[in-house]
Amino acid sequence: MHFKTPRLSMLDLVAVREGGTVRQALNIAVQTAQKAEALGFARYWLAEHHNMPGIASSATSVLIGHIAGKTERIRVGSGGIMLPNHAPLVVAEAFGTLAELYPGRIDLGLGRAPGTDGATMRALRRDRVETEQDFPADVAELQRLLGPAQEGARITATPGTNTNIPIWLLGSSLFSAQLAAMKGLPYAFASHFAPRFLHQAIELYRSMFRPSATLAKPYVMVGVPVVAAPTDEEAQFLATSTQQRVLGILTGQRGQLPAPVEGFMQQLGPREQAAINDFLAMSVVGGPDTVRAGFARIQETTEADELILVTDVYNPMLRLSSLEIAAQALK
Repeated sequence: MHFKTPRLSMLDLVAVREGGTVRQALNIAVQTAQKAEALGFARYWLAEHHNMPGIASSATSVLIGHIAGKTERIRVGSGGIMLPNHAPLVVAEAFGTLAELYPGRIDLGLGRAPGTDGATMRALRRDRVETEQDFPADVAELQRLLGPAQEGARITATPGTNTNIPIWLLGSSLFSAQLAAMKGLPYAFASHFAPRFLHQAIELYRSMFRPSATLAKPYVMVGVPVVAAPTDEEAQFLATSTQQRVLGILTGQRGQLPAPVEGFMQQLGPREQAAINDFLAMSVVGGPDTVRAGFARIQETTEADELILVTDVYNPMLRLSSLEIAAQALK
């Protein structure tokens, strides 16, 4: 059976490496975006996280502007802006400014999780209690602020109005899938860290989809953790950086991206191994043939329009090489 070839994109958490600095992490992000552009990737997205010592993408819109300025064609955007942390007007003005600076190249992916802990949420001036209605209302407000000028509107976003920046909804549950379908928006599923509801969510999204002014038919993006290397053994060794990072997330000990460790998984108990494997159930790790087979398996089960890769490789040069092998594998 032949499946369509999905577009390839990249999601970057801008990992700060053990022994490295934030400045180095930001420079590595620029080099990686330039490589992704050279390989023909569709877009380069950055994720909003706060109060995490190993992630340098907290000021997401600032970083989007920096990376868009250091690249020429690739779309740059958020995967995502965590809407509970921001007033829609502030987001509209920031992204409206980006859209005026880099016309036709900015994406606005929106998530409804805070992307942080309760204390940090309060530090972000978000001490009000979120209800289930807030996210849909905030998305609608953003659509209005970024859409055509409306006569008599008391509040407009300048910049922002009439930039019509593509809005994506991101999710790891069924809530955003339904909302994206009802609004006729493209949908990205966070299977790079929460693969459990992937198939249910995209089935729901496709079955409920209503065409809109922005999108005639459903468009699905799927998050895939990828570590590619010349051989399976080398890729498995490099992937231990990700496995260590995931164990840190699961045990509440978030740190910087660690160097790979020989035989890391074998040192763990069955329970920890199972938890890491669940988290990374969608991961593709290996040499060119293994990566090709992994992508084919994902396409067979999801028929995704686009795969967005997360590649946490400790050595920046081997990370670029991983992207190259992944891009070749899809061809």
